[in-house]
Amino acid sequence: MHDSLVILAGGASSRMKKEAVTDNLSPEEIAQANERSKGLIGVGSSGRPLLDYLLWNAKKAGYKNIYIIIGEQGELFKEFYGSKMKDNDFHGLNISFAVQYIPEGRVKPFGTADALFQAVEQYPELNSQFYSVCNSDNLYSAEALRALRETESPNAFISYDRDAMDFPLERISRFAIAKLDQNNQLLDILEKPTEEDLEQYKDAEGKIRVSMNAFKFNGKTLYIHLKNCPVHPERDEKELPTVLLNSVKENPNTTIGIPFSEHVPDLTAKEDIAEVKTYLAKYYPDLNWNNKN
Repeated sequence: MHDSLVILAGGASSRMKKEAVTDNLSPEEIAQANERSKGLIGVGSSGRPLLDYLLWNAKKAGYKNIYIIIGEQGELFKEFYGSKMKDNDFHGLNISFAVQYIPEGRVKPFGTADALFQAVEQYPELNSQFYSVCNSDNLYSAEALRALRETESPNAFISYDRDAMDFPLERISRFAIAKLDQNNQLLDILEKPTEEDLEQYKDAEGKIRVSMNAFKFNGKTLYIHLKNCPVHPERDEKELPTVLLNSVKENPNTTIGIPFSEHVPDLTAKEDIAEVKTYLAKYYPDLNWNNKN
């Protein structure tokens, strides 16, 4: 089992910065949504950020080394999780920061694949080991993160049952869906699926499976695909699903979809803040780093 988790936190958070279509946010919450990286928005009972809860679950899952990919203006992360670039101790987790620099000529980051590529360039030890990757603005369960650590498959992703997601149908319909074979090996990822597509993409259990960017990678074989990732023609970004599919084409039967049926709280837009706060109050009422291992 591997011990390293890379957390993607260097994005522009453009959807979060849009004007809210809700009136149940405080001025402080609106200010944080406009100014902070999404994972740092204070949604906990004591105003601590969502990332605290993700790190809590990562520690419960057995991870020890955390690499947080931040943007060029990401100094606020150091106020929460350690002032040094490398080897900060946060309640027993070893936290290091990688910086996703914006290429010359662009005004925003170049996507998730670019973020991970820059991270493994700054921490080349990742290229000789297995590691997990996830978003900073999703709260993955300790069980899902542990499944990534424990799988023997060289590459993997958490393959979520679309029907278990507690999101509005319109939002769920925009999720890309995964096509798996009878052994849950990844065959394809389809963006913007139609109703006709859904029937063809059901897995062996008859479920529609989606990815929420929770991956396990073999650093040694992934590196070349990260380095050579093409730019998405519509979004003008380099994206991890593209990297994963290119890896599968070259190395078939090395990427398993681990089935999970649970909701994944998500901070994408201001409207999500109240829902995430309610979720945390219900399921994480007593988060206390001092009384847990």
